[in-house]
Amino acid sequence: MDAAQFAKMFSDKHLFEINRMEYKYTSAAVKEFTKLLRQDFAQELPLQDSRGEMLVYLPNVARISTAGMKQLLTVPAARSAFGLQAMTDEIHATLQIENIRSTRKSIRRILDGYAPRDEEENRIYGIKRGLEFIANRENKITEANLHTLYQMTVGNFLSDDDKLQANCFYRHAPVYIVGGDQTREGLAASLLSEAMAQLINFANQRDNINELHKAAMLHFTLAYYHPYFDGNGRTARLFHMWYLVQHGYPATLFTPFSRYIAENKSGYYKAYEQIEKNALLTGYTDVTPFLAYFCENVYGRLQSDTEDTHADMQVYRNAIASGSVTEKERQLWEYVLSAYGNEEFTTKRLERDFGNAAYATIRTFVMKFSSMNLLKTRKAGNKVLYKVF
Repeated sequence: MDAAQFAKMFSDKHLFEINRMEYKYTSAAVKEFTKLLRQDFAQELPLQDSRGEMLVYLPNVARISTAGMKQLLTVPAARSAFGLQAMTDEIHATLQIENIRSTRKSIRRILDGYAPRDEEENRIYGIKRGLEFIANRENKITEANLHTLYQMTVGNFLSDDDKLQANCFYRHAPVYIVGGDQTREGLAASLLSEAMAQLINFANQRDNINELHKAAMLHFTLAYYHPYFDGNGRTARLFHMWYLVQHGYPATLFTPFSRYIAENKSGYYKAYEQIEKNALLTGYTDVTPFLAYFCENVYGRLQSDTEDTHADMQVYRNAIASGSVTEKERQLWEYVLSAYGNEEFTTKRLERDFGNAAYATIRTFVMKFSSMNLLKTRKAGNKVLYKVF
């Protein structure tokens, strides 16, 4: 194949849709092209597909937003384990992706520390425990800890038929994945022990792979293997965040990854489906379509979704240093950052949600922080709404 033809195909907007490429360029041309891609451009991963072949990816195709990476590296002003507003969105969306009902009211109730009242809130409580588990960097990524994470977030709430056998980390029987044009079988149960050990080793391996790419690879591969009877997607999304927390991305648990996925759920599942369709045509499994989905629909949106918050944190730090902010006001500010993000709130709502400050204290706080240009105000009828500036 000459260089001009290769370049034309490599820059085609349907690069990841091999079936469409065949229609456009002929099967013979695409076969030669994908062979060259595999031989000269793809990088192997130490992970196997369902046929025992190594997974691969194209390092220079899925571009990561510098702004998105910068956003994840930003240290949140709130000193809580995770952002209440962000993780309310995260829990609601991760359940929504799997068509599991939840309400934000119930989620916030559980995140605020109340005991679950029903099955829905038990499920939410499990995910809350999972978030607390991965927020603790002492909980390293191991097979035993992954099992613990799965059990506390999903496994303990399943019917007996879907639960793992005693002393087993993974399922002992086949599972069938429904979605897309056809149903496929997850990785054979007999192969899971070795495959999952390789996946955990890969998560802990030092290499030259961009960490945001690698987090998405771990996410994809766990869901692709489907090591459990149920809850694989939720676990894969937590695994993704867990890896980023372990590798020093402090804003991870202040970022609702699943909300972005839910907003393009069809693209999320299409990426999985396209990878498998492509593998049938090329003979190898290239995970780049999943990385491209994440770079465009998740990482690429992080900075744009937060750029309208301009609170000058240096002003706040100076106020702390000068002693003009009380300890209670510091707690209230951190709560506002964590619980509301860019959302508006009233003094009455803050008093109710925070739960440990008199109304007069709340009132003094919003007035002081408004005068410091850390909060902005807006009148709505007889109410005054506040928002982080």
